[in-house]
Amino acid sequence: MKSKAIKSIFTVAGLFATTIFFNSCDSSESKKEEKTQTPTVHSVEVFTLEKGMMSTKIQIPGELIAKHSVDLYAKVNSFVKKMNVDVGSEVKEGQLLVTMEAPELSAQLSAAASRLQSQEAMYSASKALYERLLQTSKTAGTISPNELDQALARKNADLAQLEAAKSSYKEIADNKNYLEIRAPFSGIITARNISVGAYVGPSGKGSEFPMFTLQDQKKLRLIVLIPEAYTSYLGDKNDITFTVKAQPSEVFKANINRLAGAIDSKFRSERIEMDIDNSHKKLLPGMVAEVKITFPATEKTFVVPKAAVANAPEKVFVVKIVNGIAEWVEVRKGREADGKIEIYGELSEGDQLVKVATEEIREGSEVKVKK
Repeated sequence: MKSKAIKSIFTVAGLFATTIFFNSCDSSESKKEEKTQTPTVHSVEVFTLEKGMMSTKIQIPGELIAKHSVDLYAKVNSFVKKMNVDVGSEVKEGQLLVTMEAPELSAQLSAAASRLQSQEAMYSASKALYERLLQTSKTAGTISPNELDQALARKNADLAQLEAAKSSYKEIADNKNYLEIRAPFSGIITARNISVGAYVGPSGKGSEFPMFTLQDQKKLRLIVLIPEAYTSYLGDKNDITFTVKAQPSEVFKANINRLAGAIDSKFRSERIEMDIDNSHKKLLPGMVAEVKITFPATEKTFVVPKAAVANAPEKVFVVKIVNGIAEWVEVRKGREADGKIEIYGELSEGDQLVKVATEEIREGSEVKVKK
């Protein structure tokens, strides 16, 4: 029994030693394999960095509005008596558009005229009295100085009352003139919200909507919001064309006339305006235009293929090759056009950049340049 137990012990020990031996062999072989592995060497195409002039073009929507547009309201509470125009009517500056009536204004004007006449008579009497007393006072002892002063004060008080009566009469007369609405400029009536007999006024129910809307459509304004990235390239030399859906076959040209000079905080863009001659009446206010704006190059910049710029989560970079070693150079993007892009960074003309940059080409890794 003892001999069998001893044999089994030796058998287990032998198996254990054999397992350790093979494991050690496998470990040594894997270490050898790890030692023999070499880092991956990327084979890349490169190009020489040069500066160039880049011109870009963007297409952006714009809106056409009337150069002059005004909503006409009633100045005084009144009723529409006569209408001389309707929607679509072409009017001249100063033309009478609508006549209104307010009977209470006529009564107020008559009362003001009566007060004015009364004050004129009172002033004439006090003025005549003062002048007679002044003439008589030249004879010593005839008129006391106190009586003369009282006559002068009465004359001055009547003059002040007369001036107040004149102002009151003029105010009511001016209000009555507001019963006639005239065109402030030449244009077209584009909206009408009243009829004969309608109540109108500066406040209350008759003031919810304007009586008329008048627009000057011979000249229009084209409004465009330019993205912030392009604002530094704006100027009077930009070539601008636009089309509208109503005239798809016709291309209209425009020039920049006004720049806002500030970035809109809501849209992060700058407003520009262009004056459009619309004497041919092909365009209408409210139309949406598809605007094409060309931004000519103003200076030479580094222009590279878009594929040469890699976008990593932490930065945007290009891969520069220096003595066969890859180096990441952080850059900022500029304009894009025709598969090329402007870049700005610590670069120099003559640098060798990888044509197709990726994160797989690690910084500091060895690369092989394709011939």
